[in-house]
Amino acid sequence: MRITAALTTAANQPFEIVELELDDPREDELVVRVAGVGLCHTDVVAHAGLLFVPAPAVFGHEGAGIVERVGAKVTKVRPGDKVLMTFMSCGHCPCCEAASPAYCHSMRPLNFGGARPDGSVTLRRAGAPVNSHFFGQSSFASHALANERNVVKLLDGMPLEIAGALGCGIQTGAGAVMRSMAARPGSSLVVLGGGSVGLSGLIGGVVQGCRTLIVVEPQAARRDLALSLGATHVIDPATASPLAAAVRAVLPHGADYVLDTTGNAAVMEAGASMLAQRGTFGFLGIPPSREAKLPGVMSTALVGGHTYRGITEGDSDIDTYLPELMRLHLDGRFPFDRLVKTYPLANINEAVADQHKGLCVKAVLIP
Repeated sequence: MRITAALTTAANQPFEIVELELDDPREDELVVRVAGVGLCHTDVVAHAGLLFVPAPAVFGHEGAGIVERVGAKVTKVRPGDKVLMTFMSCGHCPCCEAASPAYCHSMRPLNFGGARPDGSVTLRRAGAPVNSHFFGQSSFASHALANERNVVKLLDGMPLEIAGALGCGIQTGAGAVMRSMAARPGSSLVVLGGGSVGLSGLIGGVVQGCRTLIVVEPQAARRDLALSLGATHVIDPATASPLAAAVRAVLPHGADYVLDTTGNAAVMEAGASMLAQRGTFGFLGIPPSREAKLPGVMSTALVGGHTYRGITEGDSDIDTYLPELMRLHLDGRFPFDRLVKTYPLANINEAVADQHKGLCVKAVLIP
């Protein structure tokens, strides 16, 4: 079928809205008419050519929409169902069998391979292959081809256009606090970075019942938003030097949990210095170099009994955790909609620029 999509033609060049051909669904696949798709930092990194999928390519991995067609062996959903799309996993490796698909042994080829596992692409332009199947979906488009494993039905009442935003960045931040670190009620949490992932982690801390919640963020508007979402304190890193001392002015014994969403080496080093005895340092920000080292001093971590926790997708088991987030949202306890600003898909370049400038926290594109 013919679809419209935002095509990356070269690294760091503006997206182009073009017409492409979408492959027919195979027996375990389905076609989703996209109602909205989140713009994630990972999409921006991929667009810059810093991941493993070369141009021409269609990115987008936080799609939501309505199922239009299903393959012969699809039983999880049927045409007409409202779904959100998330990361892809194999379903049969040790991690998938242990309900930890975020650490699937085939995570890289399934999500960043630019094609199905057998090498076939799902999109073409005038007959020429386009790198696709990004996170098993490539949903910067009017329609996306997904797999039964990477879709979740929406609960009744969920806002369809913005629901896809739960599929990566938001579940990563919230899951980091709720699942990966499993913050205890009454504990203290410091979130480094007040973007959509960090603020989702903050909301997760509120859900968990953390007593002290500190957000470190340079942009005043995001600090104000953090306070309105439940932060007890906010810190501007530009005026707090050293940063760890500013945190310890609030928490003299240190923080039980520190979550880094920045990937910035200096910020992470400060974060490691904020930990309380037996504190946990969670990190999920993409560092600028693949050779980046973990922060902190080994002797301090040893004597302090510190835990360092690398986090992917918030340790989400999508069929249980995404419905949990949806229920929390419907109950008024997970207001992720307050992070969202919508743009037409045709204005994707404006959305990227606004997100980079901090004019929005979470852009959602509407085809």
